[in-house]
Amino acid sequence: MTDRGSERRIRDNGFMSGVLVLSLSAVIVKIIGLVYKIPMLKLLGSEGMGYFNSAYEIYTLFCIVATTGLPVAMSVMISSGKGGAERIFRVAMRLFLLLGAVGCAIMIGLARPFSEFLGSEKTVFCIFAIAPTVFLICLSSAYRGFFQGHGKMLPTAISQVIEALGKLILGLIFAFVALWMGGSVEVVAAFAVLGLTLGTAVSALYLMVTKRLSGVKDRDKCCVDGESDRALAWQLIRTAVPITLSAAVISLTKVIDMTMILRRLQDLGYTSEQAFAAYGNYTTLALPLFSLAPALISSVAMPLIPSLSKAAAAKDGGEQRRVVTDALRLTSVISMPIAIGLSLFSRPILSLVFRGEDEAILQVTPLLAMLGLSVTSACLITVSNAILQAYSRAYIPIISMAVGSAVKIALAYFLIGNEGIGILGAPISTFFCDLIIIAVNFHCIARVMPRTPSVSTVFLMPFLASAVAVILARVAYNALEIKFGESALLSLACIAVAALLYLPLIFIFGVAKKEEISEIPILKRLGSGKNK
Repeated sequence: MTDRGSERRIRDNGFMSGVLVLSLSAVIVKIIGLVYKIPMLKLLGSEGMGYFNSAYEIYTLFCIVATTGLPVAMSVMISSGKGGAERIFRVAMRLFLLLGAVGCAIMIGLARPFSEFLGSEKTVFCIFAIAPTVFLICLSSAYRGFFQGHGKMLPTAISQVIEALGKLILGLIFAFVALWMGGSVEVVAAFAVLGLTLGTAVSALYLMVTKRLSGVKDRDKCCVDGESDRALAWQLIRTAVPITLSAAVISLTKVIDMTMILRRLQDLGYTSEQAFAAYGNYTTLALPLFSLAPALISSVAMPLIPSLSKAAAAKDGGEQRRVVTDALRLTSVISMPIAIGLSLFSRPILSLVFRGEDEAILQVTPLLAMLGLSVTSACLITVSNAILQAYSRAYIPIISMAVGSAVKIALAYFLIGNEGIGILGAPISTFFCDLIIIAVNFHCIARVMPRTPSVSTVFLMPFLASAVAVILARVAYNALEIKFGESALLSLACIAVAALLYLPLIFIFGVAKKEEISEIPILKRLGSGKNK
């Protein structure tokens, strides 16, 4: 019993350490991203950000196809302890380089057709500038999969921060240079994109050096089940393809959604420039704030897959339930206050972050309020996909996302083309798409898990704690705004009040327990240091 308890505590600490490291990096990356968008919006304007973000969505599709499944497949195979970690890495690296080269070539070769498809040839410069990033991100992903398989999340976290800093610093420098040279809006946007490309190159170099200096060795020097490199490659591909397809479906939907926004707005009478400006506002102001929580939750999903895979392989029903309960509860604790906060504080938050952009804020406020309703479901999609992948049910997310995406596309086409709704149809269709996906995913999870988590523990109690904290803060904000008027200080104060109220409420509602908090590795080490 003691040995088993010790092993469980080690697993808990490993899982929570990975979550904390990746969560911290996700917060830093998102903060850098917001800091980047504020001056970039002023440099490029809404139209230029539309060109930038449209090229980025196309890149994201290629990036997901090339890098989503293989790092997970690598980490699962390496963490399973079957041996041959270095060999798995070498075989996977060849696949990554091939995918990266093909993806980069396709983006360059089809840059002009992509631009015409989006309704403006001005995006071609941004697509050319971002194409090499597909190859570079493939290189980085091979190293990330290797480190994650060994339970080392820090190199992944640092490399993500390096990418974001490169995008911020180099992107702004290049944009300023292009403006100084008298470049047009689309040329300045392309120069800004080069910052991301070079930042990714520096990130890949960091990972290469870190692996060489890390001293991480194979757990087992023997070959994997005596298989040839070709057989091992097929094993990686078979594991990766379902994961890749499920992620690619939702990314492809985003590209279609982008095209639909641009095309349907022009059907309503918008010029090409006006449509790109509206899309630029939506993707620059609303989507980054919306994507904050899902980015944090990816930090929960990454360590979840190897942890749950081990428990499932050992047929430990109690451990499976504990891991899934912890992941879902942590997802709710992070996402629910953000979801309610974005919906109730949409305008104050936008005014706080994007000061001086009054026209854009006026347009985006209802979009962000609607997107806020989808935050928790978007986060649950990430975690539920990871759970299904750990149970070797990676084909289920493909089906659920395909069904949800089909509904989203149909709704978006009808709603965005409606003069009374317009671009608000995009977040409305997102809401219904996400609901359908999580309904299908959780139905299937209930069928494969030996013991399912308590709905009250993982959903109801976090929701009540979040709702009470945010609603009380909003009531205070309304009362103070009438007396003192809108201000950044008032917005910050009320957001701080919501956070301060939320912390005790998660204990009052039984969402978190004192002994669980004390088991968090960092806090545990601090406590042991004080005892000494």
